[in-house]
Amino acid sequence: MSQKNVITSRAKRLTYPKPNEASIENCQAFDFKEDYVLINVLHSGISRGTESLVYGGKVPASEWSRMRCPHQVGEFSFPITYGYACCGVVIETGADVSKVKPGQRVFVLHPHQDVICVSEDMCNPLPDQLPTTRGVLSANMETALNAFWDGEVEDNNSHAVIGCGVVGLLTAYVLKCETGRKPIVVDMNEEKRQVAEALGFEFHTPSSLADNSVIDIDHVFNTSASGAGLQTAIDITSFEAKIIEMSWYGEKEVKLKLGGAFHSKRLQIISSQVGHVAPKHRDTVNFLQRMSRAMAYLCDPDLDQLLENPIDFNSLPVHLEDIFSADSNILCQLVNYNHT
Repeated sequence: MSQKNVITSRAKRLTYPKPNEASIENCQAFDFKEDYVLINVLHSGISRGTESLVYGGKVPASEWSRMRCPHQVGEFSFPITYGYACCGVVIETGADVSKVKPGQRVFVLHPHQDVICVSEDMCNPLPDQLPTTRGVLSANMETALNAFWDGEVEDNNSHAVIGCGVVGLLTAYVLKCETGRKPIVVDMNEEKRQVAEALGFEFHTPSSLADNSVIDIDHVFNTSASGAGLQTAIDITSFEAKIIEMSWYGEKEVKLKLGGAFHSKRLQIISSQVGHVAPKHRDTVNFLQRMSRAMAYLCDPDLDQLLENPIDFNSLPVHLEDIFSADSNILCQLVNYNHT
């Protein structure tokens, strides 16, 4: 390892020492191998849904292995590092690296850390027209795109999205781009109306659905992480409709009313999870290609509306309780890193 490596491998990372606590600690970036890429992280994003479950210690033991994120340190029994939305600039590469170079901007699935060292195949170059800040939405957009593929939506299908968090709004965005139709989005929080309508979606609260007779939807995507949201999805579907369940509930139990018209309408509930490429695309699209396609959607500046005003990485621990609060209206919390 060169002297330069010794200096630049010093890093700081966000760690959860135990449930509902966080701190910034010193660490080493990683071992340097021939295909290493050393990156100064410029921004990361907080995915409130999954990261709040990790922060609160609500990942069931049965899912500890499947829920590991790339470069995670520790186990869900704590202490642990977690996160998967880092954008930065390459500052140094190993001898065997050929696809990325110093000065290039990349997205990496990595917990919150100011300097990271990863293998070349973990780097996703950002398109020239995609700002580094908006690039932190790449993993969420990849989830939305994969769900669209899982749903096998056709242009003439009606569709709705339950839940106006980041993943829900990005799913509606993909639906709008791919079908040319205005998606219906549903959220209990009336304050989500402004951003939903600014993105060109038709916003409803659950109570307004009945008032406006919004029923008989062919494809409903549930991102609400609530049983009530999934029940709403069931209630507004058409005959032989598909419900794509994108929520991950952790240890939370879900109660549904499956009497009524659930069976007579021959409904399908399909689980969508980004860990595998959707079946009909699996033979032709790999993970890097799927990410590249997801990033292409993010080049629309209208999607900056999903980013909250940035906070400094070093002050992140004191903000997390508010960010993860159930009453929070935060979409994607942007985190800035200072390398001066």
